[in-house]
Amino acid sequence: MNLQGYQKVTLLDYPGLVACTVFSGGCNLRCPFCHNAGLVRTPMAEANAYDAVMEYLTARRGILQGVCVTGGEPLLQPDLPIFLRKLKDLGYRVKLDTNGALPKKLAAALATGCIDYVAMDIKHAPDSYALATGCDLGFAPFEESIRVLRNSGLPYEFRTTAVKGIHEIKDFETIAAYLGDEAYFIQKFVDSGNLLGQGCSAFSYEEMQLILSAVRNHTPRAALRG
Repeated sequence: MNLQGYQKVTLLDYPGLVACTVFSGGCNLRCPFCHNAGLVRTPMAEANAYDAVMEYLTARRGILQGVCVTGGEPLLQPDLPIFLRKLKDLGYRVKLDTNGALPKKLAAALATGCIDYVAMDIKHAPDSYALATGCDLGFAPFEESIRVLRNSGLPYEFRTTAVKGIHEIKDFETIAAYLGDEAYFIQKFVDSGNLLGQGCSAFSYEEMQLILSAVRNHTPRAALRG
């Protein structure tokens, strides 16, 4: 399992739990606003932190409650099922973050029984997905991942990072109309200084409130994050 780093403690990444977040290297998308661009451009730039992560998580049993497995795109890792099982054997609840581009791998990961919660990105309105992913995959694989989650019986959420230069306010209403009554979060974009693309900026507080108001016409449980 290629782990390019970890955040020892987070109160934000796993809803309701004190958790550790681990970052896998590599991604199959090229989102221009990606804040982890180093994991995309150079997915093995750093020494593999796997041993350090496992040592830390073993020592923190009974203190930490969960582990958030993110990236990059964790489903690209061939050893992911083994890693998930080790996390469960240590007694952790496991959250998986995914971009949704790999529905068969998502279904296989869920079938291990080692995942407790999933967060899937919804990058853009279905007809405009390539604008946000930097890849011409179409919407079909992402739509299949949505079906996988809906049929999984697990708690999950959808989330969109709101980026000026990529999205318009009307795009979020289109996404919400497609999703219906789901757990949906609109995340504030933060420029990490190491983006894949250019021309990306954050919506203002007032604009984010307008987005939320429009979205809640279709998705009453929607909320802002960040």
